[in-house]
Amino acid sequence: MAKPYDLSKPLVALDHDSTLVAVVEMSGTSWLVLAIVPGIDRRPLQKLPVDENRLFRQLEIWREEAGRAGKVMRRIVVAFEAGRDGFWLARWLRARGVEVYVIHPASVAVPREMRRAKTDRLDTHMLMRALLGWLRGEPDCCRMVAIPTVAEEDARRPGREREHLVRERTRVINRIKATMARFGIRGFKPGLKNAVARLQELRTPEGETIPSHTRSELLRYLERLQLLKKQIATIEQRCKEVLSEATPDRANAMVQLLAKVRGIGIETAEMLVHEVLSRNLRDRRAVARYAGLTGTPDESGRRRREKGISRAGNGRVRCGMIQLAWRLLMFQQESALARWYRERVAGARGSGKKTFIVALARKLLLALWRYATLGEIPEGFVLKSA
Repeated sequence: MAKPYDLSKPLVALDHDSTLVAVVEMSGTSWLVLAIVPGIDRRPLQKLPVDENRLFRQLEIWREEAGRAGKVMRRIVVAFEAGRDGFWLARWLRARGVEVYVIHPASVAVPREMRRAKTDRLDTHMLMRALLGWLRGEPDCCRMVAIPTVAEEDARRPGREREHLVRERTRVINRIKATMARFGIRGFKPGLKNAVARLQELRTPEGETIPSHTRSELLRYLERLQLLKKQIATIEQRCKEVLSEATPDRANAMVQLLAKVRGIGIETAEMLVHEVLSRNLRDRRAVARYAGLTGTPDESGRRRREKGISRAGNGRVRCGMIQLAWRLLMFQQESALARWYRERVAGARGSGKKTFIVALARKLLLALWRYATLGEIPEGFVLKSA
């Protein structure tokens, strides 16, 4: 029996005579819908405006056509690729009794010609072939994406917003330093509180003040930098409030548990919980695959080699885990994982250390998954003092 949220295979066997199957190729201006309607020889292809009510009415029209052909539709299956529109349409259709799946775009097989034709019409037929194979239980036809609730999506926003703000802060600081470098000014620190006052005192190597237009540009950059710092501090303060909750929900309880480990901050803990650990993943292999930390074998005939990690999963989790693996070697030096890494890289050079740090990140992710879900403290881990 399939486990909950096991999207590797359908839960119900496909009955072609009582199932209406449709795929949607979504764009910003229109939706192209291809359907297989029992009792009708043709495969209707309909171009619709970006309107969920119009799509639902079209499904009802096809259901009525199947009924007039003597077929009773007990099941309506709709699928589309994950993309810019997110999951709102899937939730909207599910609330109206439609069975909806979201296909991982990279899992759909495409022709391997050097120049292949690509149109919305061809994409709908390709999605239909992948969906029908998946509904029949054929392996490796495509992979489905778990559809999150509105609350689950909303819980990820603070961490992702902070990531974008930190990246923007770095970009602004680099622009300020680059502007200073054009005038030969070094040693200016934009992050200081008195950066604006110090800007008025700066002089070029020729002893001249910064030109007026450049000074105005720098003042605007500094104003933007202060706003970014304020917004980042607001998000971090909200994250700290999670630790003070008396009766947290399941996800926040995991955050509190992870934050007790020395070397894991509240932002990292929240990212790991909301991006991967709170998901009902099947087993340890599914956890590693979701982070893209599994190997990619290349075997043919006598050739046996590894092409490195797949990088097919969540990039935020993968990047965060590799950074956390380096921190593990600093803050958890006596843990079993740190000892394992030191034994493997003894005498190794830079490339060897990088390879094993990825393996350490994978082992660390699995250890934290067991710790967050089962409460098993990884061997040798030191918790923060209360």
